[in-house]
Amino acid sequence: MDYKPVGVGKTVRNARRGLPEAGYWKKFQSPVLVKEYGMVTSLEFSPIKPHDLLVTAAMRLQVYNGRTSQLKKAITRFHGQARSGSYRSDGKLIVAGDDTNIVQVFDGASRSVLRTFKGHQDPVHVTRFLPNNVHVMSGSDDKTVQIWDIPSQKAVNVFSEHTDYVRSGCVFAGNANVVATGSYDHTVRIWDVRANRCVTTIATDEPVEDVMVLPGGSVAAAAAGPNVHMFDLLMGGRVLTTLGNHEKTVTSLCMDSAGGRLIAGSLDHHVKIYNVQSFKMMYSMAYPAPVLSVALSADDTRLAVGMASGVFSLRRRAVSAKEQALAAPAPRARLGTHAHFTRGAAYKGGDDDLRIEQRRKRSLADYDQFLRKFEHSRALDAVLANNRTGLTVVSLLQELVHRDGLVGALAGRDELGLDTIVRFVVKFIDHPRYTSVLVKVAETLLDIYGDLLHQSGRIAELLVRLRAKVRTELRLQQDLTMVLGSMDMLMAACKVSHAAVPAIDAAATEKPSIQA
Repeated sequence: MDYKPVGVGKTVRNARRGLPEAGYWKKFQSPVLVKEYGMVTSLEFSPIKPHDLLVTAAMRLQVYNGRTSQLKKAITRFHGQARSGSYRSDGKLIVAGDDTNIVQVFDGASRSVLRTFKGHQDPVHVTRFLPNNVHVMSGSDDKTVQIWDIPSQKAVNVFSEHTDYVRSGCVFAGNANVVATGSYDHTVRIWDVRANRCVTTIATDEPVEDVMVLPGGSVAAAAAGPNVHMFDLLMGGRVLTTLGNHEKTVTSLCMDSAGGRLIAGSLDHHVKIYNVQSFKMMYSMAYPAPVLSVALSADDTRLAVGMASGVFSLRRRAVSAKEQALAAPAPRARLGTHAHFTRGAAYKGGDDDLRIEQRRKRSLADYDQFLRKFEHSRALDAVLANNRTGLTVVSLLQELVHRDGLVGALAGRDELGLDTIVRFVVKFIDHPRYTSVLVKVAETLLDIYGDLLHQSGRIAELLVRLRAKVRTELRLQQDLTMVLGSMDMLMAACKVSHAAVPAIDAAATEKPSIQA
């Protein structure tokens, strides 16, 4: 049978203050404030590196470099307020609407207009590329949602079931046949492009400012008034929960790259981060003006927030060297090198792989080696000689008690050997976790060396200190016992008084009986 090492007990740590990921969001520091020509109504990062930032404000689209955060280019081919600038999945094309009722597709490199879609009767507030990269969705104040074909420059679908302005919309990742829109008619509608009809209608209490579908396509989030509603699309739009941590209207929603955090911006000057699994708020950021738009880059390193004051804030998160190493692709090992022959050694295997457990032989501590040979006295000397923690020494003493080896470990010691163990007992005997074991050790020492302790002035001095420490602890325990007794009396008196009040109220409200 293998020897089982001494189990060092674990102390109970205090609960950590704050949320574990609060430090993660605090790393988004050094906000850069950029003044635009008007209210920043839309923000979006390019899906490809270096993740340039597309800002929609006033009558233009501004593109900021992903590495330097400097203005890279501006698209000014608008005759009205620009709306909802958005990238295609390959980052090569940009689509946007405006208040002149048109939708335009631009070349992201040359800024030239490639397509112009005309068919709406009122300003276009929503534009998105569908995942197939050849269709564009648009939503307008004329209460319609249209799907445009880029090659033919024609509308292939027109949905007109909304009864008020369409101000938000999103596409389903990986599915070009379904889109979702939110309207001021207090509804979120899911449209089937193939069937050319609405397949799901979800009612809300307030006008819908923004809507998005979480990764997987089974849950949708809608910003309506000061609340963010979470809906289960597989159950016909059943409400999962309502996130009501904002005080004013929530205007914009976005997700992190992993799909685990929902970021919401509001007119109450705050951006709040929610856990989409527990539906709890994890962090909050304050801004100097009402928030109209939020965006997080695909690598989760930059957070952009647009405000009604015409300013947008760009925060950058410092990436650790370890995170950069994990994100960087591993270099290919050269043929014939040591790295080539050891490649794959760090592979952990999949969850469904059959793993053969390989146990490594654990090296024993010096005191464990002595315990294994039943040399209890030398084990005690070893654990005391190497500045071990108090918990380790007490764990060894507890093991000696269980083995009935405490007397043998303490007996036969000279003055120097006794000095070390007595000093340890004096230092830790009032520790709540160690008291029960060290009291037994002190009693054993007195039983063995009681008649000889007066011969050593050093040990006698330590025993005087031990007696003083024990007396102080006893007085403290007596005082605590008196305090507990007083508190018990107060609690009993409170219970009696609370029980008497209902009886008095019942007697006061009881009507006197009328005797015949």
